[in-house]
Amino acid sequence: GANHWYRTFMGMGIPTQLISPQHVKPYVKSNKNDRNDAQAIAEAASRASMRFVRGKTVEQQDVQALLKIRDRLVKSRTALINEIRGLLQEYGLTMARGAKRFYEELPLILASEAVGLTPRMKRVLNCLYTELLNRDEAIGDYE
Repeated sequence: GANHWYRTFMGMGIPTQLISPQHVKPYVKSNKNDRNDAQAIAEAASRASMRFVRGKTVEQQDVQALLKIRDRLVKSRTALINEIRGLLQEYGLTMARGAKRFYEELPLILASEAVGLTPRMKRVLNCLYTELLNRDEAIGDYE
């Protein structure tokens, strides 16, 4: 990526600057290909008003990668919670809003015989609950 080449060229003593892609886009004249991209970059770089961005260190890229992974895990956890809520609603079971209440209520629902869930559905929900707990553990690994 751009940051790798930035560090490589700077390490060789070659003055290097990075331009954010959204600042180059207005200078692209036709279909995307290497030649047109190079022309757009050259045009953008020649502008006195062009704002350049700082290259990231390896450490900064590591942190950025960890944050992206954690964000993806949090989004998938939210999707999993919503999926479980939706499945329960199909059986007439509603849960209070909020993750804290969800984690309190779901084990009670799964343990209850009086909620009207079939044994198959309880197995499915138990598997999803286990997946959810594993997701929580994975999120904790990135904090």
